[in-house]
Amino acid sequence: MAMDGTLACVGLTKVWNDDTDREVAALTDIDLEVRASEFLVVIGPSGCGKSTLLKLLAGLESPTAGALLHHGQPITGPHADRSLIFQQPSLYPWMSARDNVAFGLKLQGVGRKERRRRADEFLRQVGLREFAAKHPHELSGGMQQRVAIARALCVGAEILLMDEPFAALDVQTRYQMQTFLLDIWRGSGKTVVFVTHHIDEAVYLADRVVVLTARPGRVLDSVPIDMPRPRSVIGPEFERYRAHFIERLRAEVARAFEEQELVEMLDTRIK
Repeated sequence: MAMDGTLACVGLTKVWNDDTDREVAALTDIDLEVRASEFLVVIGPSGCGKSTLLKLLAGLESPTAGALLHHGQPITGPHADRSLIFQQPSLYPWMSARDNVAFGLKLQGVGRKERRRRADEFLRQVGLREFAAKHPHELSGGMQQRVAIARALCVGAEILLMDEPFAALDVQTRYQMQTFLLDIWRGSGKTVVFVTHHIDEAVYLADRVVVLTARPGRVLDSVPIDMPRPRSVIGPEFERYRAHFIERLRAEVARAFEEQELVEMLDTRIK
């Protein structure tokens, strides 16, 4: 494969606790290219290594085998160009929204006045300028996630790595946040790698959907979503993609459950 995209995995394998009796293979032999400004969504059964993949791309974990590349250069650790956004916003509760957004700039040595100016600009972009002085407990879940996204944008992240960021939100807020994220993505030209369990969310958001197998995760499918934006979640084209992914995942989800039942049975016998 010609791996010349923004991000690339070449023969990527990750084994937790390798060479011990607690060894678990999370991912194996992943070949994947993420193109510049692409909105890539990753789906797969629970425990298939989706979150592990994001941590590897963020540089928070090292591969057991294979290579991770950013613009053709090896990923050897975290970098401000790649920002990982979790399901929970992970904001500092003692800081205002403004200070949370500006925190990365402070670590970079940016002066206070410039930090404030840039933080306020990104809070404006995410529709929260008037909430700059509020603390996280004074904001809704959706607002907190917008602050987390503003923080990633403020430090200049080229790539947003998003691990089920809207999973904890109610249905209506989740839909609003999906639309908001697409607006930010289109306006900024960022590259997004987004993990979800929600097939409808994947089809609604993605330029391309990558399906992983049950653990250890391998690339089972890579499907471009050839639908115009903005998309409707009602209609034959949306249903066609939805049905495709349901069918592709059916056997993998069943295999994941069977393996879990086997592990539990063996644990019971050992005890």
